[in-house]
Amino acid sequence: MEQKKAPFELSAVTAAGVTMDYIRFGQGERALVILPGISVQSVMGAGAAVASAYEPLTKDFTVYLLDRRREMPKHYPIAEMARDTAEAIRGLGLDKVSIFGASQGGQIAMSVAAMYPELMDRLVLGSTAASVSGEGEKLFQEWTTLARNGDALGLYLSFGRAVYPEAVFEQSKELFAKASRSVTENDLGRFLIMAEASRGFEYLRELEKITCPVLVIGDRSDRVFGSRPSEEIAAHLVNSPKVSLHLYDGFGHAAYDTAPDYKERILGFLLE
Repeated sequence: MEQKKAPFELSAVTAAGVTMDYIRFGQGERALVILPGISVQSVMGAGAAVASAYEPLTKDFTVYLLDRRREMPKHYPIAEMARDTAEAIRGLGLDKVSIFGASQGGQIAMSVAAMYPELMDRLVLGSTAASVSGEGEKLFQEWTTLARNGDALGLYLSFGRAVYPEAVFEQSKELFAKASRSVTENDLGRFLIMAEASRGFEYLRELEKITCPVLVIGDRSDRVFGSRPSEEIAAHLVNSPKVSLHLYDGFGHAAYDTAPDYKERILGFLLE
């Protein structure tokens, strides 16, 4: 029997002169905005898969998976991504929202929470870092070089190897290789702009401006940022009324995809 696909809507919002695509699903009274990390190709083409993955949240929340702006400037720092995200949230007619940001999406999410506290209900930061240096900086440099050289296959393989646990990566290598054949010049250009934005990102001192409850989720085997940045973030959230920290072990940077209880953990925090 064919599995029933989760319903979703693909649309766009224009606010302050900027257009951003989004996927909407769920029927809950509360709003949850998901900000994905960087990807070689946009997640907007995976609406059914995303809606199915986050089905546990759809009874209590209407979920908006928000992409970056369609037309990116060549220099597009995280602060501008946060500003565009805040404008899009307002453009969607939303008021108090919860935000879940993964990886670079977490950097955008923490920036929104610090810059626009009036928009925030609760914040979830997954597999992210408020200070990018060392191995993380080297990895983003590798990715920008591959994107700049037009090496879609090398980029997909480097990205997959860093983001997923070794066993998952080995099982998925052929899928990454196949996906790389559909990568366009525009895809590589967007990826390059986003990757450059996270290089050298430094936001630890700004975290004291966040005043909503925060859940920080990381993994000790994260090969992009490691577990230390999650602990750093939690330690610097000095003005948040509630800070929860959870570290997985063995699910990798993409614990948001690979840890079986991840969505339920988010839901439990959001409903506390």
